[in-house]
Amino acid sequence: MRLKKIEGQIRGIAGMIERDEYCDDVQNQISSVEAALNGVRKMLLEVHIKSCVVEQIQDGKVSVVDELMKTIGKMVR
Repeated sequence: MRLKKIEGQIRGIAGMIERDEYCDDVQNQISSVEAALNGVRKMLLEVHIKSCVVEQIQDGKVSVVDELMKTIGKMVR
């Protein structure tokens, strides 16, 4: 559901640019899309940690923590 909304927002931004709408309005819409994507990213990270990471740690594969740290590092750049 969230991704469909984001997809619609992206199409809306493309339309705004095609119609040569006011740049500040386009920038505001881009900020809204970025915030929505960050929400999806946080949700996916939470699900990943609670399922995949926990399972791998329980299976003794603690190297998953290094992988997780790399992922988080990419997110906060």
